[in-house]
Amino acid sequence: MGSTPAELPCEDVADNRSGVGGGISDVYGEDLATLDQLVTPWVTSVASGYSLMRDPRYNKGLAFTDKERDAHYLTGLLPPVVISQEVQERKLMHNLRQYTVPLQRYMALMDLQERNERLFYKLLIDNVEELLPVVYTPTVGEACQKYGSIFRKPQGLYISLNEKGKILEVLKNWPQRGIQVIVVTDGERILGLGDLGCQGMGIPVGKLSLYTALGGIRPSACLPITIDVGTNNQKLLDDEFYIGLKQRRATGQEYAEFLHEFMCAVKQNYGEKVLVQFEDFANHNAFDLLSKYMDTHLVFNDDIQGTASVVLAGLIAAQKVLGKSLADHTFLFLGAGEAGTGIAELIALKISKETGAPIEETRKKIWLVDSKGLIVSSRKESLQHFKQPWAHEYEPVKDLIGAVNAIKPTVLIGTSGVGQTFTKEVVEAMATNNEKPLILALSNPTSQAECTAEQAYTWTEGRAIFGSGSPFDPVEYNGKTYLPGQANNCYIFPGLGLGLIMSGAIRVRDDMLLAASEALAAQVTEENFANGLIYPPFSNIREISANIAASVAATTYDLGLASNLPRAKDLVKFAESCMYSPVYRNYR
Repeated sequence: MGSTPAELPCEDVADNRSGVGGGISDVYGEDLATLDQLVTPWVTSVASGYSLMRDPRYNKGLAFTDKERDAHYLTGLLPPVVISQEVQERKLMHNLRQYTVPLQRYMALMDLQERNERLFYKLLIDNVEELLPVVYTPTVGEACQKYGSIFRKPQGLYISLNEKGKILEVLKNWPQRGIQVIVVTDGERILGLGDLGCQGMGIPVGKLSLYTALGGIRPSACLPITIDVGTNNQKLLDDEFYIGLKQRRATGQEYAEFLHEFMCAVKQNYGEKVLVQFEDFANHNAFDLLSKYMDTHLVFNDDIQGTASVVLAGLIAAQKVLGKSLADHTFLFLGAGEAGTGIAELIALKISKETGAPIEETRKKIWLVDSKGLIVSSRKESLQHFKQPWAHEYEPVKDLIGAVNAIKPTVLIGTSGVGQTFTKEVVEAMATNNEKPLILALSNPTSQAECTAEQAYTWTEGRAIFGSGSPFDPVEYNGKTYLPGQANNCYIFPGLGLGLIMSGAIRVRDDMLLAASEALAAQVTEENFANGLIYPPFSNIREISANIAASVAATTYDLGLASNLPRAKDLVKFAESCMYSPVYRNYR
């Protein structure tokens, strides 16, 4: 490669100390190369303060002590003041509260995560109820929609069809080796927002930040991955800022082979005990992937299994208010996708274990409505395989209100992804048939909820037991304040993941999900019930996660699926001891 650009005479080059790119001297000839010449991307690593300040794992900002500044060449690179992590936290929360647009808060938090990891997690843990809607639903949905425009620095690993045949090599590009949890999406069904393609990366990033903050999994053990097989969203394909492959989605055998290569590469690179969480895959792929790999890998689908576990926990807790058992209820779902059928199956399994009845019988207490009406036996031949177990003998019913009037459910659960489908007529019918109707509007984000908390309490004259997928503010009705419960998967997956990791689990089984549900329900206090809550407050989430982890680990040992031996005597204390702490460390 030539060392001088063709258009400059040699004597001019000799005097060009700064070069077109600035700086004192062009040591590697980069500034002197023409645009059609190749340059080597040299990076030098020097043990100086600058490298320390720019490493988010170790950066403490103004919290570096005078001794640390002297020892690590930071003197003069920072203002002289030394402040504590607590003061930094107060300052940042003050700054965040100045933003009126949630997406601005999201971007500020992501920037913080990129420059000071421990402070980010300290902030999130100590202010979880305030910041959870920012780092996850509903704000993360908007972030994914605009991901191409707000994209600044890559987070996680992007594996596209261009890497077919070399996925293992791509995995090895990730700098951390001790990966314990992978959250992976293909972006086809992001929350209730549809196909967002490669821009769905916001979901794995958000989920793994919660694995750390709520479940105590070390950040370095977490790996967010987006599988980019294209998108069928024409708006994204036409968007000049879209960051993914601009082609229609791969399907069929091409898709299956690509995912199989990915799953094999993950196991080969990270071992038998790495947890792979499937996130926001379309229904047909979600069920197929879970079924295909549940016996060969440690896999978990939060949309199917996590949602089911958290909803079941709320139902178990609600029985203490209603004075009934699950077997006394009739359940009606609006939505028969991965969330709806997953919840229904876990409820049927729980009732089966409580009553001793075969699961084929307990399923008959659960009815599902999809876009074509009530799922009944006369429709069985045209149904997707995961809907067929819910096709019971009954005459066809075309809509939800007809199903409510016909079935007379005691529990109404929405997983449709379509907002305002629990109409006033539907909710009032539930109130007519039940003294305390149990209504769960689970679709995310908030705009897609089947009804609001205010609507549920108003239309039932304050008698509803209400839960939602996204948060709602307290509701005042007839002089009483109602606190809506949030059936958020964040209650379950961080503790479940911790329990699987600390026991060295090699497979996920339904009994572990039941254990997680029962452990969560046990955390609801009488005071919570008095306020109308069927879930405990998020302010205690790390304690809740430790109890869930202990329960899941105990079940894993009982099933003979644990590899970390011997079993700890006190699993709750062991879970707490395994949790990552975001408090600053002292440096030599």
